[in-house]
Amino acid sequence: MNATTLLPLPVVLPLFAAGLKLAVGLRLPRIQRFISAAVLSAVLAASVALLVAADRDGPQVMHAGGWPVPIGIALVADRLSALMLVVSSAVTLCVLVYSIGQGMADRDEATPLSVFHPAYLILVAGVSDTFLSGDLFNLYVGFEIMLTASYVLLTLGGTAARIRAGATYIVVSLLSSVLFLVAIGMVYAATGTMNLAQLSVRLADLPAGIRLVLQLALLTVFGIKAAVFPLAAWLPDSYPTAPAPVTAVFAGLLTKVGVYSILRTQTLLFPGTRLAEPLMLIALLSMVVGILGAVAQTDLKRLLSFTLVSHIGYMVFGIALASRGGVAGAVFYVAHHITVQTTLFLVTGLVERRGGTTDLQRLGGLARISPLLAAIFFVPAMNLAGIPPLSGFLGKLGLLRAGVADGGVWAYLLVGGGVVTSLLTLYALVKVWNLAFWRAAPPDLCADGTVLETDDDDDQDDSDEDTPMPAGRPESASLSGRSITTTAALPRTMLAATMALVALGLAYTVLAGPLTGLADRAAGELLSRTPYVRAVLAR
Repeated sequence: MNATTLLPLPVVLPLFAAGLKLAVGLRLPRIQRFISAAVLSAVLAASVALLVAADRDGPQVMHAGGWPVPIGIALVADRLSALMLVVSSAVTLCVLVYSIGQGMADRDEATPLSVFHPAYLILVAGVSDTFLSGDLFNLYVGFEIMLTASYVLLTLGGTAARIRAGATYIVVSLLSSVLFLVAIGMVYAATGTMNLAQLSVRLADLPAGIRLVLQLALLTVFGIKAAVFPLAAWLPDSYPTAPAPVTAVFAGLLTKVGVYSILRTQTLLFPGTRLAEPLMLIALLSMVVGILGAVAQTDLKRLLSFTLVSHIGYMVFGIALASRGGVAGAVFYVAHHITVQTTLFLVTGLVERRGGTTDLQRLGGLARISPLLAAIFFVPAMNLAGIPPLSGFLGKLGLLRAGVADGGVWAYLLVGGGVVTSLLTLYALVKVWNLAFWRAAPPDLCADGTVLETDDDDDQDDSDEDTPMPAGRPESASLSGRSITTTAALPRTMLAATMALVALGLAYTVLAGPLTGLADRAAGELLSRTPYVRAVLAR
């Protein structure tokens, strides 16, 4: 079978299944879960086949409806987009299994969870569309599909905290969408096409000033979506309020779609960029400001949200270098970070379920209460911090080597900033380990995992804001004016899904040779541009 026939499947299958599941509703919950898992498994299989074909035969292209460029919309899977599809498909499948274990589809009567599975599948379709799009306007459509679903997922349950966070997220997203439309209009007015391959040719003929304006417009849009400094203030206040599976997939994927768009447009449309130094400054500030914010946090969700902003800086670092080593390092680091960041947010959901909170001042003794939970936190935490020989270390090492090879002043500043950021990341995560896992349990956390919480207004607000959606509700009773909540054993399905992602992160270390080779070939393909352009414009 020709691999090009698989190109629509990562987009079409989730959309079809979402419509089917809306029709099924809550009447057949097992069918709901089966459809979701089967569809995402099929998307993963198709993505792997596309990656093999793209690496072996070059970019795979399909023109929707058989219409030629620039009338039709092209779907393109080169090494970069196919790799992103494989990683995102694996991650979304594991998060879905986790959410099934947590009982999000049918256990919480206060939450309209009948819409979770359809919204989640629509989100997956939007992410896939952005990775496969060979057309600037279709890239916009992919973003909007993804964002529309994210509005639903972020506000699941309708609690006050989630509505507030959702309002901020929606306003920022709508603003970036409007700016994206304006940028698209400017690009079309200047070139007469939206096709990325044609744009790579026609933009080169424009005056330098016009080309710079278009580049700045697109960078601003994608910078908001990628949450680079100073366009990232919305993220730490938006993500932590959502349920654990939603926060995990948002942190792992949504910002990386913005990074992917920056990488794609900077290499294909604006090679030899005049914005290398501003991008390096943005990367440096994202790394340093983000990690300083993380160090100052006492809530695990917010701490991880700030590390997310910080580590986006590493990816922009590689893009700004615009060398083969830098771009290869960025590609490797994106794949690594999607997996590890998602894993840590899933572990955070387990910590919240076991300890009753994500406030580090109220946690403790988890290593003794749940050694398995401690282990599955420790491994991805050290991976994010870049401890040898894990993939986080390998990705950072590749970027630092590319910076030293560049030899410029800004490159050396980024190398220094990257080292400092890595050390501060280690400090922040060791703080989490010491407070939540290693030290003795505080007075309101009993040795058996029983959590004592006061019934004052502040605690009530906190519980409303951070309430997880467990598979089975904890038993509770009143005891001398204090509520006592006994956390149940962690569901095996949730643990299995999280451990699968931990194993995937470790696989990046075991398979570092083939993965770095693939990232290097993807970087060469991106920087040469010729294979992509020829494949798309062949008809």
